[in-house]
Amino acid sequence: MNLEELNIPRCKNFSGYKPCVSYENCLKDGCKLDSSMTRIGKKILIISLDALGNVLYNTPILRAVRRRFKECTIYWITMPNAEKILSNNNFIDRVFPWTSESRMILRNIEFDILYNGDKSDYACAFANEISAKEKFGFILNKDGKIIPANKGAMYSYQMGIDDELKFRINQRTGIDILHETFELEYQKDEYVFEFTLEEKEFIEKFKAHHKYDTNKFYVGFNTGCSNLFPNKKMTTDQHVHIISELLKFDNLKIVLLGGKEDTERNLKIYDSFTQEEKQKILYTPTNLGLRQGAAFISLCDLVVTGDSFGMHLAIAQKKNIIVWFGVSCPQEIELYGRGEKLAPKGLECHPCWKKSCPNNLECIDMIDLNKILELIKKYSLLKTPNNINN
Repeated sequence: MNLEELNIPRCKNFSGYKPCVSYENCLKDGCKLDSSMTRIGKKILIISLDALGNVLYNTPILRAVRRRFKECTIYWITMPNAEKILSNNNFIDRVFPWTSESRMILRNIEFDILYNGDKSDYACAFANEISAKEKFGFILNKDGKIIPANKGAMYSYQMGIDDELKFRINQRTGIDILHETFELEYQKDEYVFEFTLEEKEFIEKFKAHHKYDTNKFYVGFNTGCSNLFPNKKMTTDQHVHIISELLKFDNLKIVLLGGKEDTERNLKIYDSFTQEEKQKILYTPTNLGLRQGAAFISLCDLVVTGDSFGMHLAIAQKKNIIVWFGVSCPQEIELYGRGEKLAPKGLECHPCWKKSCPNNLECIDMIDLNKILELIKKYSLLKTPNNINN
C-alpha cells in the first residue's frame, strides 16, 4: 500500500495510530464499526471558556445541535478548571482543555461549524484562527474589537453594549438568546450533566453513612460564590437566621453546600448552632472538587442559592430552587418551572454587574428572608404534607 492508495475512513474511532479494533485493519478490510454514531459527519467546534457556571449554562445547545445534525462530531474547548463539568457528557465527542497543545491541534482541523458564545478577546481571537466553513457567535475585527460573526448574534451583541437593553428591557433567558446567537432551534432544552456510575455509588454510600432519611425534606444552602463576583452571596448572619427558623420544623434537614472558597464561611455558619441543632444540619466537605460538590447537591430536595455555579449545578440536576439576585439579571436565568427568583424591588442600581458596591450592598440587605422561609415551607409541604410541627 502506498500513500496514494490510503483511504482514510471518516470514522470517529480511527486515529491513524493504532487499530480501532484489535487485529482489524480498517484500511485493508473496511470499517467494522460504521454507523450513524461513528461517522464524523459535520465537524463542530464549541468555544466556551469563561466562568464555570457559564460553561454548564451553555450545555443545552448540545441537544439542538444534535437535532439539527444527525451525523456530527462535536469538539468543545474550555478552561482546564471547567473540563470536569463536561465529563461523562454523551453529546460531546471530545473535550479539549485550553492549552497550547489543544489549540495547536484544533487549528489544524478543518471544521464545518464554529460556535463561540464568549465575548472575550482571547476566545474571539482563537475563533478567528479556526478554519470553519461557518462561524456563529463572536470574533475579532481587524482593530481587535469584538464583533458578531453572524446575523443571529446581533441581539446578544447589542445587549453587551447597551445597559438599558440588558438591565431593563430584555426579558429573555440567556439560553434562549444563545440559541438565537447560534441560529439553532430553541426548545427550552435542559442542561446536560450526568454522574458516572462511580459517582452514583459515592452518593449512595454518603447517604448510608449519614443515615439519609427519605421521609425528610432536605434543604440545601449554597452559601457562597466565586471570588470573581464576591457580592453574589448573603451574609453569614442571614444564613444563620433562616436556618435557625427552619430548625424548628421536624420534617426538615439542612445541607450546607459550597466550594473550597466557602470553607471558612460554612464553618462559621455551622458553629453558630448548638450540638443538638447540628444533628439536623449536614455539613458537606468543601474541598473534594467540582463533581463531588455536585454530588452533595444531589442530596437536596430544594436548594437556596445566589446566582452562582452552585445554582447552575442545582438547575442541571432538576432541583427545586430558590435563587436570589443582587448584582446580576434574574430574567436571564431559566429555572424550567422548578423554582422561584427573588430580586430587590425598587432598587435603581439593580442589576449592575459590579465587582464592588458604592451603595453598601443594599441589594443584599433587601433580600426577603421571610419570603425565602415561606417558599421553603411551601415546597416542603409538597413532599411531607402531614409531617410538619412548629
